[in-house]
Amino acid sequence: MVSQEQRRRQLAREKFLRQQQRRTSARRRTQTRNAVIAAVVGVVVAGGATAYATGAFKSDGKKAEAGAGATPSATPTSKAPDPCEKPAEGQVKSLTWKKEPAVTIDKSAAYTMKMATTCGDIDIALKASAAPHTVNSFGFLAGKGYFDHTKCHRLTTNGIYVLQCGDPTAKGNGGPGYTLPDENLKDKALKGNVYPAGTIAMANTGQKHTGGSQFFLVYQDSQLPPSYTPFGTISKSGMTVLKKIAAAGENTGQGDGAPNATVVINKLTVTKS
Repeated sequence: MVSQEQRRRQLAREKFLRQQQRRTSARRRTQTRNAVIAAVVGVVVAGGATAYATGAFKSDGKKAEAGAGATPSATPTSKAPDPCEKPAEGQVKSLTWKKEPAVTIDKSAAYTMKMATTCGDIDIALKASAAPHTVNSFGFLAGKGYFDHTKCHRLTTNGIYVLQCGDPTAKGNGGPGYTLPDENLKDKALKGNVYPAGTIAMANTGQKHTGGSQFFLVYQDSQLPPSYTPFGTISKSGMTVLKKIAAAGENTGQGDGAPNATVVINKLTVTKS
């Protein structure tokens, strides 16, 4: 017999998936309209590569790959105190590329990623051998300063528990202009369709091989279909930072919105050990 709590989580996931599908459809209509009106220069993602979420992140959660579309709008509730610092000076770079960079990383080497955020450093051990395209892309984008000064635009606190980042527009529809293949979907850590706390995975549009730059950080075990590329493990100190961000809540009071904490990636770096 399904318990009340299990039923609640199931309904939350189903609602999340419906939201992502609507956002993906709306985004595609907007892209088509823009293409007809004029030649657009900017952050329109080729091939519908973005609108991610974290959670069921079908784009958004499909997660953002959970890929999530635009952050849900709702009447903000009273905010908890902001636990984070003022962002470093600097501006987001508007950069796009026509195709995925060539894979040049050493698949046998160890790579780490450091997110120096306004809320504290989040260190991540990357899975280069299991997700070489994804890790290579992050190394490429980090080297271009693509993630620097970008906001983590989405926090989900109901049903799934993730912080979504990686969108230069901070609206849920930004990306690098190219897409990445799905990787490592049979990771042994994904047991029972659960992305365990400490996982970092790619958001996508809900379709196969549509990851871009948006990703989600899991701060509490979250049940999701194994459709989002898991490509790293968050350090213990990084988890402390994530939980601090989650504790401040999100701005809708509905469990899915922009974080109340001012979460900005001052600098993101990828390093070969």
